[in-house]
Amino acid sequence: MTATIPSPRIRAWWERPGLEAVDGRLRIAGRDAEALARAGTTPLYVYDLERVRENAGALHAALDGTGLAHRLRFALKANREPAVLATLRGLGGPGEPGSVGIDACSPGEVTHALAHGWRADEISFTGTNVSERDLDVLLPAGVHLNLDAISQLERVGRRAPGTTVGLRVNPSAGAGYHDGLAYSGERPTKFGIYADRLDEAVAVARRHDLTIDTLHFHAGSGWLGDGLPAFEVALASATAMARRLLQLGCPLAEVNVGGGLGRPAREHERPIDLDAYAAVIRRHLGPLGVAVALEPGDHMVKDTAILLGEVVTVEERGGTTFVGLDLGWNVLCGYFIYRFAQEVVVCRAADAPRTQRVTVAGHINEAGDVFAEDYPMAPVREGDIVALLNAGGYEQAMSTDHCLRPTAPALFLERSDAGAGRAD
Repeated sequence: MTATIPSPRIRAWWERPGLEAVDGRLRIAGRDAEALARAGTTPLYVYDLERVRENAGALHAALDGTGLAHRLRFALKANREPAVLATLRGLGGPGEPGSVGIDACSPGEVTHALAHGWRADEISFTGTNVSERDLDVLLPAGVHLNLDAISQLERVGRRAPGTTVGLRVNPSAGAGYHDGLAYSGERPTKFGIYADRLDEAVAVARRHDLTIDTLHFHAGSGWLGDGLPAFEVALASATAMARRLLQLGCPLAEVNVGGGLGRPAREHERPIDLDAYAAVIRRHLGPLGVAVALEPGDHMVKDTAILLGEVVTVEERGGTTFVGLDLGWNVLCGYFIYRFAQEVVVCRAADAPRTQRVTVAGHINEAGDVFAEDYPMAPVREGDIVALLNAGGYEQAMSTDHCLRPTAPALFLERSDAGAGRAD
């Protein structure tokens, strides 16, 4: 009698080292996800800190391949948790290979970065509508400022003549997870100095003895592999503006291409090819002889965490099955605010066939408090623990106590601390 060899399991699109289905159960950083939830409370963020290191390393490797001088900074607004920041700080000291600086967009973020071990010369500030009160903090801190308006140049010039600054420009083109997340395009936006006022910006800087050493732009948020051509259009426009600054005698030392790189949230979404991304940057900026800076936030931390919650309602209403959770948009706002798609996994049946279509909703008393609509999901019952993936960026950092619902605690895990193959 011939033994039957079982077919290999088809891995889910979201599986990776540190996040996988083992015997049908979801595991993160080597731990059983449901067991983590049952041992404490829900909702609960769970982080895989090794994934933070992996993501930063992948970006550094892609940049190293360009042969260009480069600087990698983390957009602090994506996640300000001390454990995450300590992990990033542990990648290297100032100027060391593998080190990660900070992109800050408020005075509070600057002081937070300084308090968590970054030096002022590792922090790049890029804000909008900067006030005198903001400058009361920013100027004494000594961080590099990228100014995104003529009025900002005037304000900084009056208060700190002789300072070296950057210009945030608007390339009139952008890329985003969807059109609403492109920061630039045909419709004017509040960000940056447009090409038609670039000469004026330089004249204002000279009047105040400000030196312009950086050009900064940001194409948009959450764009994926199919957004690379749109990013390149924005980059080409920004490169032309950089050339103009050089023609005007500005000692341009850095072009900062911002962040905005996303992570797939659905099986059909195509991830960014980091080597192709780096090659586009090299093609446009290499001839300028400047350093290249990147300031990703979401891309570095989005897939480092999951949010665990309990199913408290499974009920049909008007022909739609609603799966209600014990958490709301106040702790996971990605879909509510940005319309980022959200993948939901039943922890006890992580690789089960998705045989029903449901709407996954939260417990905030607002109609928009949903996480997925007409969504294919494995059979689920009340009392199940589910995991909402891609919860590491712009989620915990944006949590509120709206409706006086509490925010969620977090666990920060190292894979090395988990017993090999042991169920928790």
